Amino acid sequence: MELKKYFPKLSEDQLQKFAQLPELYQFWNDQINVISRKDMEHFETRHLLHSLAIGKVIHFSAGSKLLDVGTGGGFPGIPLAILFPDAQFHLVDGIGKKIKVVKAVAEALNLKNVVAEHKRAEEMKGTYDFVLSRAVTALPAFIPWTQGKISRNNRNAFKNGILYLKGGDFAEELNEIPLQHKLFPIASFFEDEFFETKYVVHLY
Repeated sequence: MELKKYFPKLSEDQLQKFAQLPELYQFWNDQINVISRKDMEHFETRHLLHSLAIGKVIHFSAGSKLLDVGTGGGFPGIPLAILFPDAQFHLVDGIGKKIKVVKAVAEALNLKNVVAEHKRAEEMKGTYDFVLSRAVTALPAFIPWTQGKISRNNRNAFKNGILYLKGGDFAEELNEIPLQHKLFPIASFFEDEFFETKYVVHLY
């Protein structure tokens, strides 16, 4: 596992939880297809490290509230919940069978800081420090889903907002939205060529 190389301060408990993920997802994927077979072969890079890139950009303070929109099988929320056990993660998706997998994985790992719900982002009530997502749609379509969901009280090093995992050329999308942004190239954290055109986008 390359995790130790990139996150040398992980505890034994965290390493154990991360080590369980591939087998857990393989088991559930055989029953409910949440990850493509090709991606399962590169699980650590394309799902685990990709999700954890957010943890290279920001260290969520204790008590931070994070909403993972369109979480799918639990990315980036589940890996980040292992990395930041003192932060609270709310994972939502409009597809019920995917949330079934998220709940099962969170339960198997005894992740007390994860709540998973079969809901669309627009139905969510309450506010969060950050809304997280992994390229569920184009940014101009995504922004309205987060309306009224971002708290005004900042408790982290970054201003509250959206942390979005995005790849390719999306300059036009950024021009269409009324928010400020900062881009963090994931290739500056992880060596795999998969990350060459991928970014963590902070929108605020």
